[in-house]
Amino acid sequence: MWRTSPAGQAVGMKLAALAAATLSALALATGTAAADPLPTFDFSDCPALPSGANPAEWRCETFISQGTLSFGKVNRLSLGEIRMTFAEGKLDGKFAQVFSTLKHAPAPVPQLPGTTIQLHYGGYSDFESTEERKGELDLYATLRGPLVPGGATVGSLEHPIHSVVQQVGKTEVLSANPLVVKFSVIDETMALPAARGPFPWLANHALGLPSKAVFEQTSYVGFKPYA
Repeated sequence: MWRTSPAGQAVGMKLAALAAATLSALALATGTAAADPLPTFDFSDCPALPSGANPAEWRCETFISQGTLSFGKVNRLSLGEIRMTFAEGKLDGKFAQVFSTLKHAPAPVPQLPGTTIQLHYGGYSDFESTEERKGELDLYATLRGPLVPGGATVGSLEHPIHSVVQQVGKTEVLSANPLVVKFSVIDETMALPAARGPFPWLANHALGLPSKAVFEQTSYVGFKPYA
């Protein structure tokens, strides 16, 4: 999992239990789920490796997730596809990671006709798996539409929304070569602040912000070695 700063800088650490060899062993032990079709992974956003990194000890990982968000007056808002790309490997004998991108297309918000919500990377992530959590990620969101004149933001880079996710169920190995896994996570501790912008009052009233939130994702993860 990841502890990162802006793209291109390795600042994260990861336990050896989550190294490539472990996942490969999991794939061999579990087999593949042939009934679950593999998504198409795009590795064009794989980041450059940090100075001194041995490419043979690094791999790129791409997450393709489908997510929902429940909060305030909104129940299971479909966020559509969320894509994240990063690299992980060894640096100075320790596991490290480089975050690259979070891509999310604007998703419709039915409670505000013509309005969309779009998630953005909030500048921090720490996806080192522990017994307490699967990982952490900072986010913020933008609202755009005729009922949100001038747009609005929920959270910001300076004051991001902090998400701590727990895994639901087991990791499913869909392919051993190339390695592709699938798992689901949930965050039941997220808190969304009130929207901010030129005229945010309608969005806050219609959506019930500020509010506690539940963030759910099902992710497919593809892996590509650097060497």
